Amino acid sequence: MRVAIIHDWLITTRGGEKCLEAFCELFPSADVYTLIYAPDRVSGLVKSMNIRASRLNVIPRIERVYRYCLPLFPRLIESFDLRNYDLIVSSSHCVAKGIFPHRALHISYVHAPMRYVWDMHDAYFGSDASLLARIGMAVWRRYLQRWDVAASERVDYFLANSRNVAVKIQKLYGRQATVIHPPVDLEKFPIGGLQEPYYLIVSALVPYKRIDIAIRAFNEMRLPLKIVGEGPSRSGLERRAGSNVEFLGWVDDAVLAALYGSCQALIFPGEEDFGIVPLEAQACGRPVIAYEKGGVLETVIPVKASVENGGSPNGIFFSEQTPAGLISAVELYQKMQSRFDPKKIREHAAQFSAQRFRNQIHEYVQARLDEWGAANSC
Repeated sequence: MRVAIIHDWLITTRGGEKCLEAFCELFPSADVYTLIYAPDRVSGLVKSMNIRASRLNVIPRIERVYRYCLPLFPRLIESFDLRNYDLIVSSSHCVAKGIFPHRALHISYVHAPMRYVWDMHDAYFGSDASLLARIGMAVWRRYLQRWDVAASERVDYFLANSRNVAVKIQKLYGRQATVIHPPVDLEKFPIGGLQEPYYLIVSALVPYKRIDIAIRAFNEMRLPLKIVGEGPSRSGLERRAGSNVEFLGWVDDAVLAALYGSCQALIFPGEEDFGIVPLEAQACGRPVIAYEKGGVLETVIPVKASVENGGSPNGIFFSEQTPAGLISAVELYQKMQSRFDPKKIREHAAQFSAQRFRNQIHEYVQARLDEWGAANSC
């Protein structure tokens, strides 16, 4: 059986790429198709695959300017010739699901619908975006929306990374999706030791992540905050930050695990469709202070809920996405630190293990292949 894996772009290693690694482990002989490929920015496992990038990849430093090429992505993803494959697995948060599968069975694992043109359009192209970007999206948004809906019809079966995303798939595409939560690597993120005074953010530095809220809150509290990540918003965020805020850029997994394990708590001020970072922090035994919306509702057990169900809490929510809301949550955490048991927090994260993910994906794909084969043999 010939297998193709489609992934939007390979220019970093974040939550979506962790799922891709699992697909590569399940299908080690597969060909991987992607719009952009930067070999020095992906894991050794992904790099070992047979990777085929689009013609966009010949542009020098494309990984720095690819966002401006968004209107080109639909036609580029459609240009891949997949006629000789039996199974296609797309890993999609943008256009990967829009390939032409021809005769192959196409299963799409959706990290998010194309959020730039749907529910997070204003976060990406609001007042913080450049005038050129806002004008460009005003011209192209309706086209991209129509293409996205039409492309969804090329998928035989949808998988969603969360119940949150499954609802969006139903709303936008009128399709049912099976939920299989992404994996957290328990080996790379062991339980930590002694806590230090700082709080931690791990995030791409883009507007919708709402890092600005955390900086304003921690400036006011004068508490130490470390920020791991890079992105176009970094320079503006650095100008707003006080001396108590430290920007570390991207770090390797060993350093990241040490930062998770020693922090007071992870700060998660934005809304994510799922969000693997809170689970990485929990794997290291640390609680999460998060905005009460999106994927964290499926991974974080707040103090109130833990009391009601007799379990152990692993985080605190704030319902108002403001500096004041975050400050109140941090102050509540400081009063209730003794309620958070690192071992029990890690036990919760273990429910989302990489092995569990691989097993569930394997069983799902095999079942769909069996159905596909039976239908085509009739």
